[in-house]
Amino acid sequence: MNSEAAQRAQDTAGSAVGSSDVQARIEALEQLILSRLDEDQAQDVVVIDLTGKSAVADGLIVASGRSQRHVGAIADHLLRALKEHGYGRARVEGMPHCDWVLIDTGDIIVHLFRPEVRSFYNIEKIWSLDASGHAVPTS
Repeated sequence: MNSEAAQRAQDTAGSAVGSSDVQARIEALEQLILSRLDEDQAQDVVVIDLTGKSAVADGLIVASGRSQRHVGAIADHLLRALKEHGYGRARVEGMPHCDWVLIDTGDIIVHLFRPEVRSFYNIEKIWSLDASGHAVPTS
């Protein structure tokens, strides 16, 4: 019985370490995305924490570009940065038109909008019912 209890304690400790590794990976991914958005002068960046609130993802990042061309460039640069840092399996929707581009990294979903489209769909309001969001200060 003592060996079974020891094994359970070891398994629990191992899963806690694995959990912190996953959280560190998600935080690194979020910082990579936010720094890339900042470099590309994305506007009105909002981060919504979905941890424990949704099985879809752990985080949601919403940002705007000034035009279709700007949204497309932001999306392209972000996809390249994700690939360079080992997150190359991101799924993308909306690239041909660039009114609303969705990039799903698995852990974090990024929505890039033209301002008019963003105000129409108001994604932040949908998620604000059960998730807290905060604006990322821009310099």
